[in-house]
Amino acid sequence: MIDWKRKLTSRKFWAAIAEFVTMLILAFGGKQETAVQVTALIMAGAAVVAYIIGEGLIDAANAGIIEIPEEEVPPDEEE
Repeated sequence: MIDWKRKLTSRKFWAAIAEFVTMLILAFGGKQETAVQVTALIMAGAAVVAYIIGEGLIDAANAGIIEIPEEEVPPDEEE
């Protein structure tokens, strides 16, 4: 199953989306300035989405609705 929370907060995911849309704009004869503006809007939107999801997870954890797991330490790094 796809972990949408992780996908939507991934910078690599949003960079790939921005690159794909940029290439589509240029491939269909759009101006480079338009592609740059659209890319900036996508990345700004991605920052907002990541912030909202992150704050939602923190609020849910504080309310006791969900538990945020701590990162596991690999066995060779345990003290």
